[in-house]
Amino acid sequence: MLKEGEIRIPSACGLLGYINKREKLTSGDSIVKAMSLMRERGNGLGAGFAVYGIYPDRKDYYAFHLFFENKRAKEEVEDFIQEYFIIVDNEEIPTRKNKNIKKSPIIWRYFLKVKEKEDLYDQYETEEDMIVDIVMKINSKIEGAYVFSSGKNMGIFKGVGYPEDIGEFYKLESYKGYIWTAHSRFPTNTPGWWGGAHPFGLLNWAVVHNGEISSYGTNMRFIEMFGYKCTLRTDTEVITYLFDLLVRKHNLPLEYALSTFAPPLYSVIERMPESKKEVYRALRAVYQSCLLNGPFAIIITSNDLFIALNDRIKLRPLVVAEWNDYLFAASEESAIRALCPNPDKVWMPKGGEPVIATLEKARVMLS
Repeated sequence: MLKEGEIRIPSACGLLGYINKREKLTSGDSIVKAMSLMRERGNGLGAGFAVYGIYPDRKDYYAFHLFFENKRAKEEVEDFIQEYFIIVDNEEIPTRKNKNIKKSPIIWRYFLKVKEKEDLYDQYETEEDMIVDIVMKINSKIEGAYVFSSGKNMGIFKGVGYPEDIGEFYKLESYKGYIWTAHSRFPTNTPGWWGGAHPFGLLNWAVVHNGEISSYGTNMRFIEMFGYKCTLRTDTEVITYLFDLLVRKHNLPLEYALSTFAPPLYSVIERMPESKKEVYRALRAVYQSCLLNGPFAIIITSNDLFIALNDRIKLRPLVVAEWNDYLFAASEESAIRALCPNPDKVWMPKGGEPVIATLEKARVMLS
């Protein structure tokens, strides 16, 4: 029997990501290699990558990546999406054989142009609302079909396996992007399956997460009141949809949206200046069902944005580093140093303190 101190129990799941603020492209082999340093944080039941800037010649089209359990599901989806889109191109996502990747589904991508039909837009406030509704309908109503990436000029590649196996399987060395995120999964309460691997995506958002959201039921009931459907059996999915609702639909500034996930304690709010105090009181009252209760470290990305955030008392590790035009975030510093051996600055953000970088500039928002 191993005694205390003779066994290391990692806090499960490994995160890694970076942004180049001047959109310099790098291939996927580096981040795949860096993720292998955190192999023990996963158990081979899920891994994945999100990358931005990979479809420059098709940047105006929605790039849908889908898993299909059978050909019938694929045919049903193709009939459905042609009501809304012109299929500009479609193909099986290139893969190579990997001895550790077994029972993979049919993996397909579609480049889609929205049809110019007035009656389509009568049903939705924005084109993005229509895309979200289509994704929700496919994932909830077409058995055996799952949209796992639906943005423009970006893509998610994920499955059941360790990161190095998933990276080799999808030939990630052939893709180049200016933002990369990666995840190694250690599922605890939900099954390890292809749709449950991280990152989770919706439109251009992608989220990777280490932790356990005990408020999932509350979060899910809240977000489903706005038309989102949580069908992928993991708490990270609901984080993605909440962020889309708060930032895209409700137009909350990032600082406020992120504060609903990890809000300041009431004792902290009471010490704020009066004007700021009223704002945070209102956020806690209106968006109390968006609070993410439980340990978490997350990286949220979009085409021009990179965010790293911990829970309020930092129950999951999160390290951040800067070097020239890069900002990095990871569960472990070793993974960052595999990408950047001598960063200019390395630090651990405080609990609830978001670190935000954009393509134009990076800034650290201190609470």
